[in-house]
Amino acid sequence: MKKLNLSNASYRYLEQSFKEWLDVQGYAPSSVYNLPLHIRELLHYLEQEEIKNIKELKRQHIESYYQQLKERPACRTGRSNQKRGGGLSNGHLNKHIQALRKFTEYLRKVGRLEINEVSLGNEETENRITYLTEEEIHLLFKVTYQKPERKPNTSERIYEAIQSRDRAMLAIYYGCGLRRNEGVQLDISDINFDRSILHVRKGKNYQERLVPISKANLKYLQDYVYDHRGELSRGRKTEALFIAYATGRRLQGQSLFIRLKNLQYQTGNNDLIEKEIGLHTLRHSIATHFLQAGMKLESISRFLGHGSLESTQIYTHVAGVKTETKQAHPNIPRYETNQLEKDE
Repeated sequence: MKKLNLSNASYRYLEQSFKEWLDVQGYAPSSVYNLPLHIRELLHYLEQEEIKNIKELKRQHIESYYQQLKERPACRTGRSNQKRGGGLSNGHLNKHIQALRKFTEYLRKVGRLEINEVSLGNEETENRITYLTEEEIHLLFKVTYQKPERKPNTSERIYEAIQSRDRAMLAIYYGCGLRRNEGVQLDISDINFDRSILHVRKGKNYQERLVPISKANLKYLQDYVYDHRGELSRGRKTEALFIAYATGRRLQGQSLFIRLKNLQYQTGNNDLIEKEIGLHTLRHSIATHFLQAGMKLESISRFLGHGSLESTQIYTHVAGVKTETKQAHPNIPRYETNQLEKDE
């Protein structure tokens, strides 16, 4: 989707305007980012059909476009639906339907176009959690060491600091399994480097918890806090763990989400690039990997700060869950049940 180029300048403007509208309406960062990408496919389709003005868009165009999506052959992304002979999965089609509904709503309210609501019904699908494989997590870490293309007037030290912050972000959201806002609200003082413990003070429903940090992830956090964070603060005083270079202030969830998406596309891995991921996907991933490695559900529940075991049972969807512990990637914390109990 991201690689599609729109030749029509008005369509490019429309995509950007739709994105800004979603943001103003308060939609989640993942929706603000992904829905316009789906609409880019629609606009590209309209270009191929030589429909050069959005005012020419009719219901039959949308229905024809959607039918083409359903019949599109499987690609290398792993989103195929074997029941339909390898086309897009029902879950992925539903994302397109959601985008079409919101886009036509946007056109009615902002563009003041007389276009009917999308009458497409959602495809039947199983509720499955999106998570990354251990190899995909490894790829995200790996690209933080790639030499980026530097912008004018930006020093190499700043780029190194941003990449170190990216690794710290992965360490917090994947290695420690934090929720989006829990990571945003972290202060430096919340990390006990001597005990390898993270204090989550602003958890869901105002619940606090202590989270153990693996050696590998602790090293990422130490490098960022002691060696690189000062480059981003530029002398400004703030206790926030994640800070923005432009302002020196606390980095918000939208900015962290964009950093994650940048890493995703930098991997160049088609399977990973086609996944619709966010910060919460990293949390889902570590929970899934713990379960695959044989950790007890009760321990995973405490690690994630779930209020009940039922919330953790959603991860039992993973195929081939093993009861014995397997050799895991170094970035996956290796914790025994008694260690989690002791730290709590």
